[in-house]
Formats: sequence, structure tokens, C-alpha cells
Amino acid sequence: MTVTVSGRSDPETASPTPVSFTLRTGVAVGAVSASLIAYELFVMRIFSNGNWSHFGSMVISIAMFGFGLFSTILCIGKDTFTRRSELFITISLVALGPLMILANGLAQKIPFNPMFLVSDGMQRIYLLAFFLLYFLPFLAGAAFLGLAFLTWKDVFGRVYFANMAGSGFGGIVLFAAMYVIFPDSLHWVPLALWAIGGAMFFLDQKKSGSLAILALSVALSAGLVTALPQLVVSPYKGISYARNFPDAQLIAAKASPFGTMNIYASSYFHFAPGLSDNASMHLAEMPENAFYGMYIDGDGPIGIMKHLPEEQSDYFQYLPMTMPYLTSPASDVLIMGAGGGISSKVALWHGAKSVTVAEGNPLIIYALRDIPAIASFTGDILRNPKVRLVEEEGRIFVRSRQSAFDIIDLSLADSTGLSMAGGISIHENYAYTLETLSACLRALKPDGILAITVWNKEDPPKSAIKLLSTVFQAARGVTGENAADHIFVAHTYLSTLTVLCKRSPFSDDEKKLLRRHCKKMSFERIYPWDKEKLNGSAEQIFAAFRNAYFAPEKNENLDDSIDMSAGNLLRHAASLFASGNFKAVEQGYLFDARPLTSDRPYFAGYVHFKDMFSFLDKLESISDEWGHLLLWAKLIISSGLGTLLLLLPLAFGWRSLFAAERGKGGIVAYFLCLGLGYMLTELSLISTFMRCLGNPTVSFTLLITGMLIFSGMGSFASERFLNNSARTVIVLGLAIAAMQISMAWWLNPLFDAIGTWPYIARILVCLAVLFPLAFLMGFPFALGMGTLARLGKEQFFVWAWGINGSFSVVGAVLVPLIAVHSGLSSALWLAAAFYLLIIPAFLLFHQTSADNAKGHAIGLETPTDAKEN
Repeated sequence: MTVTVSGRSDPETASPTPVSFTLRTGVAVGAVSASLIAYELFVMRIFSNGNWSHFGSMVISIAMFGFGLFSTILCIGKDTFTRRSELFITISLVALGPLMILANGLAQKIPFNPMFLVSDGMQRIYLLAFFLLYFLPFLAGAAFLGLAFLTWKDVFGRVYFANMAGSGFGGIVLFAAMYVIFPDSLHWVPLALWAIGGAMFFLDQKKSGSLAILALSVALSAGLVTALPQLVVSPYKGISYARNFPDAQLIAAKASPFGTMNIYASSYFHFAPGLSDNASMHLAEMPENAFYGMYIDGDGPIGIMKHLPEEQSDYFQYLPMTMPYLTSPASDVLIMGAGGGISSKVALWHGAKSVTVAEGNPLIIYALRDIPAIASFTGDILRNPKVRLVEEEGRIFVRSRQSAFDIIDLSLADSTGLSMAGGISIHENYAYTLETLSACLRALKPDGILAITVWNKEDPPKSAIKLLSTVFQAARGVTGENAADHIFVAHTYLSTLTVLCKRSPFSDDEKKLLRRHCKKMSFERIYPWDKEKLNGSAEQIFAAFRNAYFAPEKNENLDDSIDMSAGNLLRHAASLFASGNFKAVEQGYLFDARPLTSDRPYFAGYVHFKDMFSFLDKLESISDEWGHLLLWAKLIISSGLGTLLLLLPLAFGWRSLFAAERGKGGIVAYFLCLGLGYMLTELSLISTFMRCLGNPTVSFTLLITGMLIFSGMGSFASERFLNNSARTVIVLGLAIAAMQISMAWWLNPLFDAIGTWPYIARILVCLAVLFPLAFLMGFPFALGMGTLARLGKEQFFVWAWGINGSFSVVGAVLVPLIAVHSGLSSALWLAAAFYLLIIPAFLLFHQTSADNAKGHAIGLETPTDAKEN
């Protein structure tokens, strides 16, 4: 296929030769686009393994910043770029590969640690440096693609399709590569795609000299790889400590899209999750070297427990996970997450007749079952005749209710439970949501118990309050208003929290037995607790904690009876939850006490929005909220950069030109709404699809790939609707908004229904759900750009692309903030509002352009009319 279009007749701005868009050129554009999206996902994997999170929203915003900046530069110097387009295309394409390696390699030398974002002012400089470094390769890629868009603007839909489809292909290639290539070598994938795309482009253009320069650039990129390590792990990550143990020994390692697994052996591993302090006094023999440490993406460790000899097995009774077995028969047990096998061993030690282990991470299954050294170490726990392995996440499996269980154990579902000493990033945690816990209670036998044991190292408590609120609300929804009689809670300070929730009420004898056990083990009982024995009132306690941050002088004269310990606060909160007075805690406590739901599955983000400004002068006191604070920092940076990119062209003599054109407000609004709306939809669906797919990397890759390919197909199909663009945009805005609003209602029930389907079937359903929305979302941008190109409004053509990219930067950061405070569905509702706003925005510049085009409406004019205009 070859499409030949002539440049403009103005000799000052025309390209020196006719421009042809061939199939090979389209493939080259696709390959370069593939390299950019592969690089984007590679950077996410580097962040996941080297730092504390994949920081997906930040990486996407950085990429869009690169596109937005080049569009601004192109807008200012369009004539220069048009006259020398071949030169600039060559420079950008040749520079892309080395910049990929250089940017990531130099970023590894920046000591950015979001845990110190508040306490160390330099961290904010480092964060900005990340933006400025990583945007360089995206700037080069944007230069190539932007010039391609401008060169072939008359067939924009086809070029945009090549861009989007190629990007989707890049996501697929990198996803497949993650099965065999470790993160520190994944850079070879985007480099290879770039080299292929560059070679095809120069071959098609018959530029042998440029091809030779490209070969030198490939060699330079390879040299930079050897000089600049592409992955440096933070010294504060768990795996860094393990590697520094004097006797550390790497037992196994495996690469996968589900994470990078490393398992170490060391005598320094002492997990003992919540182990009673009394164990060392009463056990005849304490187990030695009882654990291996498993790290996934450098986070952990997850303790893999060895098979204990009979003389050491009394160790299990000193763990808090043993508590549900004191009052309930252990006939049929469901373990929600294999972890390192501790919960399964506790169940077997208590005589369970059957233990169903639901584990959705293939890496953990592979480690425990398929690595001979690990299987031998654990006593081959997953092949025990009493153990049945279900390769599903527990929260998904339990909804099937194929069996009723005596005990459902949700213990140590991740390496750090609800909290870690340095705080946590903003990430979805569907294991503890109201919907999941309710499903667990419904899957119990009449006297069955749901047992939850988590690491909890916060003082004052934050995540633990959210968990208790969720448990009490789930219990009330399943067992009725007397749910208070169904719950027992105990904890050990700065260690673990254990919550038991029984399908039927605890009897008095069972409560006494549990109280005696807590006393014997030196566990602090939280609930039930006699109200008359509570220290102070809830109002006094809540006021004291607020004063501790905002008015410490008011606490100086507090009555000695006011106990501000974590245990007393938890007792007051639990007592109010038990009475059904959830609002008293949510409104009275300093930090967010709302339950987790599938729409808002976040433990982090505990500072109320209304209190954010009150904390500005005391951020060091909430430094463990760095995940939430980082979102605000990114929003400030991205909003500032986005606004700058939007307005910068006006500072270079464009004010008078724009003042002479009517309808520019509609153009700004149209492409701004598209940038925000597309990103809000994409990122909110990524988080929502995680509920079905279970893994952030898989969800990111699938959604980004699907959105890009399907949207590219929509942009390709949009060409035939250019003659009726106004009517088409009206229909599109209404249809897209309707789909987004409906998804906010029915996606979660759908994912519950298909949760136990085979994984490949779930992926296909997700793609089928995504296709119609993403396909239609590919139309508006291509229609808007195609309309501007037909009218010969090249200054607006370039500026519009920049507006879209600049505010995509903001949209990428806005989604997690909206989700934390208002829920993922709110992001979809807001996206729907933006897509409704494109209708009047398009009609505004449509009507103005119609006036300028001598009365011919854009939606009705012919290509000939457009050229005349």
C-alpha cells in the first residue's frame, strides 16, 4: 500500500520532495512506537524491582510529558521543522536508542527514595530529576512520531493506527519477554524494536548514509549498557538486606510477568510472625534456620518454613494463627494464599482432615512445588495428601462457594501485611475488601471461623482501624446486627493483629478459652472488652490523637486515665464498630477509617483530604504516608508542566496569530478533555481489571496493549467518517460516556462471576469488554486532527496534539488520587463527563470553522472544500 500526498505549495514550508506513506513506512512507525511502549513497561519493571512500586502513573505521565514538550517545540518552530523534516526525523530516530539506555542508567545513580520524600528535601529534587531524565527518550520518540504525523497529516488516521497498533504490539513483546528475561536485561527488547524500526524506515527512504549512522548508534547503545547498570536496587529494600547477610545463599531465581522471584537461605532469617515472647521460655527446643526468605520484585521476605521435626512442632501453638483452632474443629480448612506454607503447616499440625490452598501467583506455586530444594525444605507441603492446591487467588476462589469450610485462614497474605515501618505505596489490595470478607463468611460452615492475621507495625494505628471497620461491616452484612458477638480481636504491639470472625456467635466458654490463651501467650486482647473498663471515652481519645498533631499543648493537662496507647485506641474503635456506630470513628478519628471496598481497595492514603493543608507544616509526622504524598507531588509537577506546555507557544509570538482565529477555545477544550478523559479511563480500568487478573504487571500490559491496539483500529476506521465529523462526534461522546458510566456499575459483578474461570478465558473476557469502548475512543482524536488537517490549520494541528499530550500527563496522576479518596468508579464518572464535554467543544470550533469555510459545515464539506478553505 502506498499513499502519496503533496506538501503545501508554500516554498518556505514545503518538504523538498513529495511525501509517500508506504506499508513499510507504516510498519517502521509501528516498530518505533512498539519500542517506546516496551521501554515504558521496562521502566515500570525497573521501578518495581529497584524501588517501592511500579509507579505506573508516574511513568505514563513522564512519557506523555515528552510528547507534550515536543509538540510545544514543534508548535513554536513548525516552519523550521517542516523545511528540515528529513534531518530532524533522522536525528530523533538515531538518538532514541542511546537515550533509552543513558536515561535509565543515569536514573539508577539518583538516590531517590520516596520513603524520605518528606524528611529529605532533596528527594523532591530527585523526583523532578527522574521526570527530566526519563522524558528524554520519550522526547526523541515524540519527535519522530510528531514529524510523521505532520508529514502525513492528510492520512493521519492511518499513521495514528500504525502508532497505536505498534505500541500495542510492543506491550505484547515485552510481556512475553518477561517470562525469560530478568528486569536488568529487559532493555534489550525496546532496543531491538527501535533498531528494527529505524532500519526499516531508512531502507524504505533509501537513506544508506542514515542507515550507517543508525548502525553506529546501535553500537553506542550496546556500549552504554556495559558502562551504565540498568538496575540498581535500593539499599532499603528487603532483598538488599538479604544479599548483605554474611552467609546469604541464593537458592533459586525466576523471571516472570508476575514478578521477579529470588529465594535466599541465611541463618539471619527469623520470621516468627507474631510469635509469643513466651515461646523461648517454654519450648524445650527452638527451631534453628527454620526459614528461607522469598522476595518478589525485591519485596519481602515471605517466610518459607521448613518441615519441623516432631520434637520442635510445639512451636506452632505460640503463633497467633493457631487461635481459630482452639474453638473450631479443623476438618476442612481453606488457606487464602500459600505464602511460605506457615498457615498450611499450622492447619496440619492441628489435625485438619483437608487443607485447600488457594494461591494465584504462579511464582509462589512454582517455588513451593517445582523447585526440588524448596519442596524438600518444606516437606513437599503442596504434595501432602491432605493438601489440595487451587491455582486461583483466594479472594476469587472463595466466591465460587463450591465447599463450606470450618476455618478460612487469611494470614500473612503478603510480606508486610497492612503496613511496613517506612510506609507503603498506593496500590490496590483486594484481599481485605468488604466484598472479599463477606464472601469468606458465606463460605463457612455454621460454626466456621474466618481468621485474619496480619503484620501491623503502625502507631498510631491506621490500616488496622480500616481492617476492623471492614471486618465488622462484613459481619453485620452476613450475620446480622448482633455481629458483635461473632468477633474476637487480639494483637501484639508493633507486630501482628489477629481477627477472628465466627459465622455463629462465640459462646461464653469459647470467649473464656480465647482470653486465657491470650493471657498465656502475652497477647493483648482488643475485643470483646467490657465498656466500663475502657480508659476514657472515644471522644476524648479521638480528640487526644488529633491534638497530638495539631494542638499538643492541649494534651499536657490530660487526665492520667486517658490512655493513648494503640491497644486502647483499637478497643474504643472496635467497641463503636460493634455497636454499629461506624460514623463515629470515621468522623471522629484523625485518619481515614472507612472500610475497604472493591471500588476503594486502598490501605494507604489515610490522611483525610480536608486535613491535607493542616499537615503541610508537619509532614514529617506522617512520613509513612509517602505513597499518598508522592501522588500530590506528582500532580503538582505534572500540572505545572502541562500548563507550561500549553501556554509556552503564546510566549513566542503566537498571541496575535491565535487572536485572529475564532474557535480556538473549542479546540483547546476538545483536545484537553480527550487527554484527560482517555487517561482517566485507561488507568482506572487498569486498577479495576486487577481484581479479575490479580497482578498489576499483567493488568498494566493487557490494558495498555488492548487500549492502544483497539483505539488504533478506531482511528484507522475514522477516516471514512470525516465527511460527517460533527454528527459522528456527537454520537461518539454520548456512546463513550454511556459505556464508561455502565462499566462503573457492572464491571465488578462481572469479574466476580468469571473469577474462577481459566486465566486465559478471563483475559479474553477482559479484552472483549475493553474492545468496544477502546475502539470508539480511537475516533475522536483522529477526527479532530483530521478535521484540522483538512482545513489547513497546521498551527492548530500541532498545538492540538500538544494539548492532548500535556493534559494526559495530568490525567495519568489524577486517577490514583481520585480512586483513593472517592473510588475507582468516580474516575470513570469523571472520564464520562469529559467525553460529554467534547461534544459542545467540537461544535464550537466546528461552527467557527464552518463560518470561516464560507458556510460549509465541517461535517458536510468535501476534501476539495477543505483544501480550498
